[in-house]
Formats: sequence, structure tokens, C-alpha cells
Amino acid sequence: MKKCLFLALFSLFLTACATTAGTNAKAASQYANAKAQYTQKGVLDNGSSTALRVKKVFNTMVPYAKRENQTGVPFDWEIMVIKSNELNAWAMPGGKMAFYTGIVERLNLTDDEIATVMGHEMAHALKEHGKSSTNRSAAIDSLFAIANVAITAATGVDSGNLLGLAKDLGVDKPFSRGDESEADEIGLYLMAKSGYNPKFAPQVWVKMNQATGGGGGFFSTHPADKDRQQNLEKWLPKAMEYYNARR
Repeated sequence: MKKCLFLALFSLFLTACATTAGTNAKAASQYANAKAQYTQKGVLDNGSSTALRVKKVFNTMVPYAKRENQTGVPFDWEIMVIKSNELNAWAMPGGKMAFYTGIVERLNLTDDEIATVMGHEMAHALKEHGKSSTNRSAAIDSLFAIANVAITAATGVDSGNLLGLAKDLGVDKPFSRGDESEADEIGLYLMAKSGYNPKFAPQVWVKMNQATGGGGGFFSTHPADKDRQQNLEKWLPKAMEYYNARR
């Protein structure tokens, strides 16, 4: 029992020692490997009209994203466009990003709407959600392992499945939804500061809802599309202040 407790706490200590620079370097290595695989498979898009539009928005927003970086570590921003029908985009620690052609083409996104998604993903990187999510998950896993050992020792019953469900619904998913909402808000302000009109941002989630039939909510790591639309509308007055200040 004491040995299990020590190992779990030691794991927490090691996780807490992860640095931003180290996390970013690891992400950059993983990103390079992924990029090589996409290239080998022939799905890396460098020249289509969709790819050029995505990269133009990205290049416009990067200088503003650099100004918003409060991590103390410069990011090496980079984006790749992947030929895929998926409605997806993502960002890794340190500013490594990807856009799937499907999200632009299937939703028929305008440049302002591309900037909405771009700002959201940039915000994930800037707020270090990838790093905090990894650290938080490892720490929570260790704490739940300790709890499972204690309950099993006291009752003779392995409570791992029950604790796992409680962790999933009570800890991981709410935190993830919180990260997503924060990225929506910070991303909205970032697109506005970059010169893209934030009044079009809520429309992204109208389109997403129409394409997918909605999503998110209690059993999801993402807020529901309608909730995201309503939140963006709530934050819109402040975003418009940033946007109008540039004009």
C-alpha cells in the first residue's frame, strides 16, 4: 500500500516538472513525424485553392498570436493542410497546427469563418491546453489509482471501473469543455485583432450543427454547437471593440 502510494505521488511529481520548452520540443518532433507520414501518403495539400486560403489566414494571424503569447517561450508557428473529408483542425503545444480540407469545403467557410476556427486552435496552443490536459490527466490517473488501491484494500472489491467512469464524466470531460470554451473566447478576440470580422464567428457553429446534427453536451469533450454559437454571440460586443479599433 505504502509503495503504491509512493509511486503514484512520485509520478505526480515528475508530471509537474514538465516544462513548456520541453513539451513544445516533444510536440514539434511528433508533428514532424506526422507531416512526413502525410507527405508519404500523398495527402499533404500545399497548392489547392483551399490550402492557399487557409495558409493566408494563418500567416495573417500569426503576428497577432505571437503578441498574445504569455508562456515565456517563443512558438515556432507552422500549419499543414491535409486532404481529408473530416470536419477537423487541431493544434499542438508550441504552435504546430493542421487544417483538414473537409472543414473548409464541406462547411463552405468564408475567410472570416476560417479565422474563427484558426483563432480557436491558436488559442489552445497559447493557453497550453495540450500541456495542461496531459499533465492533468496523468495527475488525476495517479490520484484515482491511489483511491482504487485504498477502496480495494478496505472492501476487497476492485472499484476501478466505477472510479474510471466517475473520472471520465466528472473530471476529464468538464475540464475539456472548459478548455474548448476558453479557446472559443480567446480565439474570437484573436481573429478580431487580426482584422477578421468576428460577427461571422457564430455562423461557423450554425453550419457545423447543420452538417453534423449537433453535438457536444454532457457526454462530450466539446460544448454543444448551439452553446458555442450562443457563447460567441455573448462575447461579440467585446470582440467588435477589438475589430473596430483596427479600422
